[in-house]
Amino acid sequence: MPALSTLLLFSLACLALAATPGPDMLLIASRSASQGPRAGFATLFGIQVGTYCHALLAAQGLAQLFVLVPMAYDAVRIAGAVYLLYLAWTTLKSDGMLRSPSARSAGQSMRRIALQGLTTNLLNPKMALFVLALFPQFIEPQAGPVALQIMLLATLLNGVAFCVNALVIVASSRMGKALSGGGVGCWPQYLLATVFGGFAAIRACLRSAARRRYRVEKVFGMLM
Repeated sequence: MPALSTLLLFSLACLALAATPGPDMLLIASRSASQGPRAGFATLFGIQVGTYCHALLAAQGLAQLFVLVPMAYDAVRIAGAVYLLYLAWTTLKSDGMLRSPSARSAGQSMRRIALQGLTTNLLNPKMALFVLALFPQFIEPQAGPVALQIMLLATLLNGVAFCVNALVIVASSRMGKALSGGGVGCWPQYLLATVFGGFAAIRACLRSAARRRYRVEKVFGMLM
């Protein structure tokens, strides 16, 4: 097991990642605001399962494909952009008026909501690069099996992310409840769809693989 000081430093890096708004946090916030806290936690569950999947890929060395084979990164990136556009479209197709969380949740199972959270996370190649770039810095080969240490770090990452996103869920669900009682019309759906579309455009227009790798190394160098 890595030293306690190593785990504390890793926790700080995880906090920086978890507190940075991104597609995962956006999906959690939107689900919580539109369908209540149960939907928010279901989304968070799916996302955290995805984190373990990325950790397993890193343990098997498969995550290096994103660095060694730029086309693999681009394929996942484009798939993620398409999925975000799909979320934007389904948001626009939803009812214009905000209803109560119980009424909205009745039309969609928690399993499906969790699956959307899992899909969003798996189609985020930056998460795979985060695991690939950061985890090895905190692994001590003499402390035990590397795969076990990777899963331990993934569990710690999920724990920190859970604390941060639980606050997001509570705040977003309360905001959604307040809006549903105020007759705000359909602008929340339009705003959410615009944000989803914006993330899709950003993901589709990322720079070259070399530039991306430089950015990742620079960001994680600052975290270290």
